[in-house]
Amino acid sequence: MIYFFISDYHFSEYGGPDGELGASLRYLSQRFTMPLPELKATLTDIGTEELNHLEMIGAIVYQLTKDLTEDEIKKQGFEDYFVDHTTGVYPQSAGGSPYTAASMQVKGDPITDLHENMAAEQKARSTYDNILRFCDDYDVKDAIRFLREREVVHYQRFGENLRLMTDKLDEKNFYAFNPSFDKKCFKNCMKKK
Repeated sequence: MIYFFISDYHFSEYGGPDGELGASLRYLSQRFTMPLPELKATLTDIGTEELNHLEMIGAIVYQLTKDLTEDEIKKQGFEDYFVDHTTGVYPQSAGGSPYTAASMQVKGDPITDLHENMAAEQKARSTYDNILRFCDDYDVKDAIRFLREREVVHYQRFGENLRLMTDKLDEKNFYAFNPSFDKKCFKNCMKKK
């Protein structure tokens, strides 16, 4: 098994720009400005689930790297990482860039944030697709397939939330205001059911 190559991509899902750490922080931060309780609940649920995914990726990376010998570390090009972190699980991208909150978006506009979340879930799904192309460990592939499926479900839930949000706005151009900031407009634009 090529330990470094596989674990390198898993590091990206741990702390890369489209990884589980960023997703969790994004969703748990965005929930504060969502004007509808249903949207807050979805962001809380998915943000918490992303923390579980972070733990799964961390466990995979640890299991793939914990027993590396010095020769395997050198052979797989793992020495730069090893010098800084030994085989500790550190949030970084596949390219070695440490996690930064600059890679996540929290705009405070529910419509913008929901579109961002749908895009983020698609980017994470694409990353998992790429990991599956290179992974040769069936146990790891099963876990990655599960995580990939969850990205698809999250994308669908955010799409449902976007539809809920726009359906509740009685405004032809709901892009003309920010429902979480322009509260007076939001209250006036809500459909009465």
